[in-house]
Parts: sequence; C-alpha cells; structure tokens
Amino acid sequence: MDSEQAEVGRYAPSPTGDLHLGNLRTAVIAWLHTRLQNGTFLLRIEDLDTPRCVPGSAEQILRDLEWLGLDWDGEVVYQSKRQSLYQVAMAELQDQQLLYPCFCSRKDIREASSAPHSAPGVYPGTCTSLTPREIDEKSALKPAATRIRVADEVVQFDDGCLGAQYQSLASEVGDFVIKRADGLFAYQLAVVVDDLEQGISSVVRGADLIDSAARQIYLFEKLGADAPHYWHVPLMLDEEGNRMAKRDGSESARAWRAAGKNGEQLVGKMAFDLTLVDREEAMSMSELLSLLDFESMTKCLRRMSKADQSRAGV
Repeated sequence: MDSEQAEVGRYAPSPTGDLHLGNLRTAVIAWLHTRLQNGTFLLRIEDLDTPRCVPGSAEQILRDLEWLGLDWDGEVVYQSKRQSLYQVAMAELQDQQLLYPCFCSRKDIREASSAPHSAPGVYPGTCTSLTPREIDEKSALKPAATRIRVADEVVQFDDGCLGAQYQSLASEVGDFVIKRADGLFAYQLAVVVDDLEQGISSVVRGADLIDSAARQIYLFEKLGADAPHYWHVPLMLDEEGNRMAKRDGSESARAWRAAGKNGEQLVGKMAFDLTLVDREEAMSMSELLSLLDFESMTKCLRRMSKADQSRAGV
C-alpha cells in the first residue's frame, strides 16, 4: 500500500459462535492500531462459509463489540453479500490462465502427500495437466474445486510483529483452492478481494493466520495490487497455556457478563496483560486510547511476539 495514503484498518470475525476473549483482544489491538494513527476502522463479517455459520452469531458479535466499547466507521460489510466481487476477481485470474479444476478429495491429497519424495500437506499437482476430455469425464462424476497455479518463487514480506517472513508457495503449499467444490468461494480469495475493495492498508490479526499471508500476497499481485502491511499479533492463551478456541468453549464475552463483570474491566485486564499499562484497572476504550501512542504499542506487540517465538524455539 502507498505509505502516503490514510490508514484503513479492519476487524473481520467469522460468525461461527461467540467471540472468546482472545478474539476480543485481537479486536482491541486492531482498533488501537488504527485509531492511534487517526485512521478509518472497518468491520467486516466473514460469513462466506455458510455451513459453519451459527444463526444469531453475527448479531451477537456486534453486541459484544459494542459492549466492549469498540466502535467502527461506516456500515458493517457481510461477505455473503459480495459474491459478484469474488466472481469478477476469479474471471480476472482465469483470463491470466492461472486457474484449473481440481477433483482431488482431502483423502486423495493426504495419500499423495504420504508417498516417497512428497512434501506433507503440499498439493502434489494431480489435476494440473488434465486434458479437456479428462475434465469432462471427471465433471460427470463429481464437482470440481478451482485451484490457482503458484509461481516457483519465494514470497517475502515484513510482518509488523514477527519481522521478515519467507515462504515458497510451490514447495510449502502448492497450487491452492480459491473456489471450493461445494461452490463457495474460498477464504483466501474472498479476504483479498475484500481488503482490496475496501482499501485496507494494514491487516491486524492473530499469529495463527501467518501461514495465509504469502498466498494472499500472491493473489494481490495477480490482481494487480499491493498487499496491505500485515501485523500478526500474539495469541491469548487460557489458564492452562493453550490457545483459545471457540470449539473448546474458551471464555466468551457472554460468560464474562454472566459473571457480573463489565466491558471496562475487560479492557483494563487486556491492556495490563499486553503490558500497555502498568496496573490493572477498569477503563474505557477511549481512556485506553488516550494513554497510548502508536510507537509504544507496537513495541509491546513486538516484545510479546519475540517472547512467543523464543518459547516456541523459533
């Protein structure tokens, strides 16, 4: 992104259940990151994967963020209403002859990856050179996903928290899916199209998504745009030291309220845990914002990220 343009950030949760405290902490960091630069902060609901969406979850997310004191600019954007944008981007990639149908199941890929000289988890290119006749024959039996061909080169970027990052898509990922066999557009394409269309300059999200960055940078390049600056922030752990997850029933905003605690208490706890303040005390988001500057916050995030990497032996 052009360094002279105004800062535009976003928070983009998936409505697959209640936000846990780790989700909320990432939202707080993303909000601070934008507001400390006097930028525009957008909210996007990533409800594209409809089988995983929980009825009422999107509305609950909005209530939880408002309860926390987090505001946003403009209307909330829903991925499920943006199908035409994804189709246009897919057509652009097709015009570059980058796409091909893939009929492989997860089992097929897993078995191919277990063969000698195959890299585990990397798509082996089984369908990359199918003839038109073979495609017709396979299409009569099962629907195809759509994959994008990747270049045999290293994607390099500087992460705001984790520093220099490198990934060879060809050897570490392989050609990846941009539209699923069930007809749904894949996360990797949708998030790039959304960030591009909304003019996002910085993406602040959990460190568990770092592996997606190279694929998204590649898609930005093929769509003729610069990628935003990525900040993959430290994950919040539970009392046992495990990463919080919705499926594990990690503590949610709903549970926090049920215990008689308010949003300002949670903001104060998160600020203290992030070492943004010296002591834990209840405060509003605006009060926290007034205590900070952008440089001091980024130093805290980088220090925490470095500590996480040291614990992980990176």
